[in-house]
Amino acid sequence: MSEKTLRLEVDDDGIALITLDDATRPMNVVSPEFIDEMIAAIERVAGDAAIRGAIITSAKPAFMAGADLKYIATLTGGAISPDAAVEFSRKPSIDMHRRLETCGKPFVAAINGLALGGGYELCLACHHRVLGDTPEAKVGLPEVSVGLLPGSGGTQRLPRMIGLEPALTLLLDGKPVTPAEALKLGLVDALAPRAELLRAAKDWLLGAPDPVRAWDKKGYAFAGGLLNPAVALTMTLRSATIAARTQHNYPAPIAILDCVFEGTLMPFDKALQLESKYFAKLLCGTVARNLIRTSFLNKGEAGRLARRPAGAPKIQVKKLGVLGAGMMGAGIAYVAAGAGIEVVLLDRELALAQKGRSYSQGVLGKEVERGKRTQGEADAWLARIVPTADYSMLQGCELVIEAVFEDVGVKADATRKSEAVIPERAIFASNTSTLPISELAAASKRPAQFIGLHFFSPVERMPLVEVIVGRATSQETLAGALDFVAQLKMTPIVVNDSRGFYTSRVFQTFIHEGMLLLEAGVAPALIENAAKLAGFPVGPLALLDEVTIELPWKIVKQTEAALGARFERPAAYQVMRRMLEELERPGKRYGKGFYDYPPGGKKRLWPGLAQAFPQARAQPDLQAVKNRLLYIQSLETARCLEEGVLTHPADADVGSLLAWGFPSWTGGTLSLIETVGIGNFVAACEAFAASAGPRYMPSAALRDKARRGAGFYAR
Repeated sequence: MSEKTLRLEVDDDGIALITLDDATRPMNVVSPEFIDEMIAAIERVAGDAAIRGAIITSAKPAFMAGADLKYIATLTGGAISPDAAVEFSRKPSIDMHRRLETCGKPFVAAINGLALGGGYELCLACHHRVLGDTPEAKVGLPEVSVGLLPGSGGTQRLPRMIGLEPALTLLLDGKPVTPAEALKLGLVDALAPRAELLRAAKDWLLGAPDPVRAWDKKGYAFAGGLLNPAVALTMTLRSATIAARTQHNYPAPIAILDCVFEGTLMPFDKALQLESKYFAKLLCGTVARNLIRTSFLNKGEAGRLARRPAGAPKIQVKKLGVLGAGMMGAGIAYVAAGAGIEVVLLDRELALAQKGRSYSQGVLGKEVERGKRTQGEADAWLARIVPTADYSMLQGCELVIEAVFEDVGVKADATRKSEAVIPERAIFASNTSTLPISELAAASKRPAQFIGLHFFSPVERMPLVEVIVGRATSQETLAGALDFVAQLKMTPIVVNDSRGFYTSRVFQTFIHEGMLLLEAGVAPALIENAAKLAGFPVGPLALLDEVTIELPWKIVKQTEAALGARFERPAAYQVMRRMLEELERPGKRYGKGFYDYPPGGKKRLWPGLAQAFPQARAQPDLQAVKNRLLYIQSLETARCLEEGVLTHPADADVGSLLAWGFPSWTGGTLSLIETVGIGNFVAACEAFAASAGPRYMPSAALRDKARRGAGFYAR
């Protein structure tokens, strides 16, 4: 038997070997083609009296990666009916896995590598599991991370095999486990060296194993139910934990909890039908669509350099110059050295450059203490960072990144001094967060080789790089910059030049809206809690304290100086001015801002806010505050797309999630509009414009989209 996704061969002992080997993909995935071919293979094993049992393994380094997310994405968010979604789940769950499990022949999974999601559910349906004892051979059910639950028996087999509490931990966390942990938990029955996997699997089959699972035997009863105090306690505590963690924005965790509890009270076949219904409901929802589309597909495309100009020669940076050894420059030096690049870390004084290098030394020291790397690895990493105050050390750098003070004159001086030394073909990048790249490129002799690379702090924990194309930036320079980001194993988005670009421009609307709500008399606690309930990591006032109010104030002043008479003050101008000049509360660094920071105690909202910004007697609805904080960012993103600052909605969504923590359940700032419904979104913004100000007025283009019912993504 030879098919597109698997092969079936029978040996002289009557053992069938089913080898997963998808000819069309680098990894085996659960696709419609695979399901059809596996069902046929199961029927052959079941119907051939000469076949004693079957081994399922893989010809690829990984066993099976799970569902084909590209295909799943085409079904999410209402693309199919709930009834069709149930049938979609039933085919792999009942026609394939349940048939395999009950066909009367024993199956063993010889798991040679990674087995996740539907791939591991296939293993769970087998009567025995042998896992390769190698570091890359992990197993798990990560469906919760894409807004789904295991829809092919995973929520029912796992608790019956290993117990309720450990099963819920694995299902709700979604983290894969190592071979040793998998054996300890009972996720697999045995470990074997990879070279001996098939032998171990065949030995088990030759021992004439019982092909009937425990839950299919007469008298089986799962030790669960509300009459079991331990189960009742687990369910109660898990419900509270899920609510606190998700703020009810993510339906998958609670669906998993309900499905496990209800299903384990039922006969197994009814439990599988229940699981399919829960799966279908999640599949038809928007959260699964948003998580799959942005956090996996779009992010994956960005990481594979989807915006890289075709045909441009690829570059590899071997020597990098970093100008400015402050927090940002030190972080860039750290990640670049970790990618094996020699880094020249330059500042105006050697002591400052050495201090920047010591940042990497501190981070590496902690990693050695935690056992994440050896001292030798840390030493080699650190040796690649050379501190200096001498521009001549930049000779031979293929790329230079300036991360100096946010001042056009300071940056121009650094540009000229660097270009006097670096190779003719070298790329020069600015790490500015707001200053237009085309304006900074005016100081360059090679504006075609000038580009923006906006990193986020702390660089080693923030995976995004905003790549800003100036008016004169060449396609070859863009390609080279993207190649460099790929070297760092970071995720790039590409935007066109403008003041604030995309991320800084939209992020500012969040913190400004928080201040405007405060000025309008909304209780500070309501503002902060509404943001957290919407899914933001922290509220806008706390975030302002972290970055200090001085930062957005400085951006306002720079913009005012640059634009002159064309400058329009942001709506929150007076709040910033009062906090800085009248109330003298610039932020956390100074021990006082919107919050108080008592020594040795937890921060708390400053009681004086009530006097400085009196609260209105009638407070707005919680949902209205959440919507204002969310919608103003989505509205500004739509403007960025219309103006050509953004060229693709995927960059907007990926950037918003990775740059400033826009809630992932939304899929990003533009996906939020589709989640709400573009007509509903426009109507809500028009209402906010009437009550809160013209900044909420949707553009003519957005209103036209609403009339046509058009989204930002094509189905």
